[in-house]
Amino acid sequence: MFRISKEFHFSASHQLTHLPDDHQCARMHGHNYIVVVELTARELNADGFVRDYHELAPLKAYIDDCFDHRHLNDVLNVASTAENLALHFYEWCAARWPETTSVKVSETPKTWAEYRPAPLAA
Repeated sequence: MFRISKEFHFSASHQLTHLPDDHQCARMHGHNYIVVVELTARELNADGFVRDYHELAPLKAYIDDCFDHRHLNDVLNVASTAENLALHFYEWCAARWPETTSVKVSETPKTWAEYRPAPLAA
């Protein structure tokens, strides 16, 4: 199995209003997010790639246009957690690139969430 990944960066604010007032994430704050998309394939394409990294440029444009320097509560229809961001970006990527196997979103250098669908039952 071949695996590639590409990393994307953006900065945004968010607030988790459903948390108790004394929780630090209940206050508006921001992160420098890192999004890592992973694609896998059993065989390489005719050019020797899982997918050409250049073909992932639409994700960079989407992140820049819709997420960078935005308030995520205004962008997402769900709580703006790293878990929900990982699912959102996974669904966006998988709709374009079927080889997408996971998306990881880091809020800080020490914290991250990953969405990876469960394998299909045989």
